[in-house]
Amino acid sequence: FRGHKDTVTSVSFAPGGPMKQLVSSAVDGSLMLWNFKPQLRAFRFLGHRGPVYHAEFAPSGQLIASASHDRTVRLWLPNARGESTMLKGHSGAVRSVSFSRDCRQLITASDDKTVKVWSLPSKRFRCTLSGHSNWVR
Repeated sequence: FRGHKDTVTSVSFAPGGPMKQLVSSAVDGSLMLWNFKPQLRAFRFLGHRGPVYHAEFAPSGQLIASASHDRTVRLWLPNARGESTMLKGHSGAVRSVSFSRDCRQLITASDDKTVKVWSLPSKRFRCTLSGHSNWVR
């Protein structure tokens, strides 16, 4: 396997049963989707324009969210093509992402001292949770 070209910042297993997929993010600005079954393969996802700080599988396993220094969040389909949709809304680097258990909402945390809530699958911004005195991870 050839992996990331810089520091790995996060890893997340696909949910549900035996280990089939893993996603990793890195300072090199990429995500790697590691498939373990039925055969061992890895796919590099490119799209962010800066370090990727966090990547996480949705509880359904049908989507991956990533947070980047480029102030964006991307939603990826976990397949060989690596198609993504960009969510913009933060004015600082995005540090982390987290799906609701029902996969209908995504929260994002940023250096801009806010947490944002997004509706899925519409990918629409819902609200900002502000009042933090420092960046939010």
